[in-house]
Amino acid sequence: MDLTLSDEQRLLRESADRFVAETFTSELRKKSANDPLGFSPDIWKQFAELGWLALPISEADGGLGGGAIEIGILMEAFGRGLVSEPFLSTVVIGAALVAECGTDAQKQAILPDVAEGALTLAFAHSERAARFDLAHVETTAAKTADGWRLNGRKVAVLDGAAANQIIVSARMANTNGASGKLGLFLVRAGAPGLTLQDYARLGGGRGCSLELQDIVLPLDALLGDGRDALPAIEAVIDRAMAALGAEAVGIMQTLLDTTLEYTKIRKQFGRPLSANQVIRHRLADMAMQVDEARSMALRAALMADAGPVERSRAASGAKAKIGKCARFVAEQSVQLHGAMGVTEELDIGSYFKRLLAFDTLFGGSAHHYRRHAALSGRTQS
Repeated sequence: MDLTLSDEQRLLRESADRFVAETFTSELRKKSANDPLGFSPDIWKQFAELGWLALPISEADGGLGGGAIEIGILMEAFGRGLVSEPFLSTVVIGAALVAECGTDAQKQAILPDVAEGALTLAFAHSERAARFDLAHVETTAAKTADGWRLNGRKVAVLDGAAANQIIVSARMANTNGASGKLGLFLVRAGAPGLTLQDYARLGGGRGCSLELQDIVLPLDALLGDGRDALPAIEAVIDRAMAALGAEAVGIMQTLLDTTLEYTKIRKQFGRPLSANQVIRHRLADMAMQVDEARSMALRAALMADAGPVERSRAASGAKAKIGKCARFVAEQSVQLHGAMGVTEELDIGSYFKRLLAFDTLFGGSAHHYRRHAALSGRTQS
């Protein structure tokens, strides 16, 4: 298999690395952390001008038709800069759900606006009792004469407070009771009955919890034709985990590079730390963990469009392995910097926190080791 990047992919990587290095400074990250949105709307507009928001959207829907590899290139660059813009929630997850489940009219109404940076999305799916089980949804959508009525609670909604529209998963019901199917419903920000509890996420960005109390929606608020949305949710979350894996690789590479430079200039007993053989061994172990994580992220991206079992197995394998590698690299980086590694004056602590957040988002390593084992006992359908 030829894993060489195409000319277009190389240009994307070079432009993304350059833009992130020049734009996402420590000062900007501190400013974003204190912003109610958690990111800069001006930079979001620049993302749109660069074509990044249109990258994975199909050409028929006003996008550029890129795939998981291109998303991985961008996300790795975003990891290097600890980017907090809602690219994952709006483009990788939100736009993908609309593309997977929406009608032609819904796609035409939403996806071009996403590509232009005029519309941000969030996905409200996780619930407190679900424990990372994507099929566990207690929120209900009752059919009425004029549309739908939503009730329930959601947690860990990425960038929910900044979203113009929130895609909410709910168990559909009619006059005969629950149908058992999951539906995806478009809820506008500020809808009557919608209550948000916003908070800062570990390592940058914002999240929120939602309470939906008798939210009245029109019939066309349902994405698609009413078919069960669970397969689409699973596919999109698997691709999101591949994208997150690439972001984690970018963070890990930055920690490795920063730590290596630090050990060259930090002296003890008149010698640089890097002259110590034990320190060299630890740096070599860090480098191996970064390479292993990069390989797993690439495999998950390459399998993003495979069959459900193969795709999910690759995504869970990557999430579990990268989570383990990330923790090792982050801990070694902090230890080799000494006590300064967890101070606000150095960026090391921020990168460390983002990797801790990565390990729990969409399920930690233990959860995905179990999921991978269960999927390994199944055959491709």
